[in-house]
Amino acid sequence: MVDAGFYLSAAAAAVWLIVLLLPWRPWSVKEVLEADPSGYEQADLSDVTVVIPARNEEEVIGRTLADLEHQGQGLNVIVVDDESTDRTLSIILQSNLQALKVIRSDSLPAGWTGKLWAQEQGLKQVQTPYTLLLDADIALRPGMIKSLKDKHSLENVNFVSLMAVLRFDSFWEKLLMPAFVFFFKMIYPFALANRPDSKFATAAGGCIFVETDVLRQIGGMASIKDALIDDCTLAKTVKSAGYKTWMGLTHGVLSQRPYGTLRDIWDMVARTAYTQLYYSVTLLLICSLSMLIMYCLPSFGLFYFQGGAALLSILAILLMVFIYSPVLRFYEFNPAWGLALPLIASLYLLMTWTSAIRYWKGERSRWKGRIYQKI
Repeated sequence: MVDAGFYLSAAAAAVWLIVLLLPWRPWSVKEVLEADPSGYEQADLSDVTVVIPARNEEEVIGRTLADLEHQGQGLNVIVVDDESTDRTLSIILQSNLQALKVIRSDSLPAGWTGKLWAQEQGLKQVQTPYTLLLDADIALRPGMIKSLKDKHSLENVNFVSLMAVLRFDSFWEKLLMPAFVFFFKMIYPFALANRPDSKFATAAGGCIFVETDVLRQIGGMASIKDALIDDCTLAKTVKSAGYKTWMGLTHGVLSQRPYGTLRDIWDMVARTAYTQLYYSVTLLLICSLSMLIMYCLPSFGLFYFQGGAALLSILAILLMVFIYSPVLRFYEFNPAWGLALPLIASLYLLMTWTSAIRYWKGERSRWKGRIYQKI
């Protein structure tokens, strides 16, 4: 008689096989846009304005602005100082950028998140056809804006977003941050989002190149003013309005923000994990069961199941490592890190439950000293 272990192992292997064969290949890294270093010094960027919201970013804002000096000619930059209490403003004012405008943010109105309110104030000052929404911690390799502009013009894409390379310095960053990109791609498949005939859309908020008129047509950031997952919400709003969006990976957009400890990463994920599940207990339970079957059960079965169940557990592990390996190789990691995916998934699942528990206690999110209460 076949026992329950066989069916559970078969389910895990079947799910990974389905993921492997999905036509939009969520595990693939084919959607890539790299910086173009050829002739970027002469590139005319006078039709582009970079909008950067900055709140207590003294450790990173200097390099962010310095890298913008090496993108091309005539670039416009607007930095919105979002009530910083550190040296952020003084560092901004020391920048050598020629066309730099600094805005002191007004107090945060009710119903807005801080980042979107800062961006809204910056967008009101934009007078160019194109806007680059850039986070304060994002450093760009020379020629990156030229590549973004070329992507827009050559493929007629109204909205281009790139996933920044996260920091991989500490042990916890090496263990967990490549998986952050992997899980993001599994939840928001780039190939599916990039199809004009699909209603699905996604983005990474650190780097978004968009037509200014598109932002104005959708009502600016006021249209998504309370969104916690603002990047994906913005992409969905833009695409729903009939515009073409594109999302990809790159080595030319670098996050400077450190997540050196497990607690740092835990809080970063818990900030919006339950929001991604629409604050639904049902979706939380489905997510938990799915992750336990896909990531944890095969490892359990490897040690505690026998016969066909053990072989199916091995197959599930091999498929899991194979599917994770493209992301690892993209960031120059040994594919053997994939063997740690069951542990990684378990930690991310616990982070998601932390997010849910905080929500049940009345907290939607927290960031940079601001706590957004449950509505």
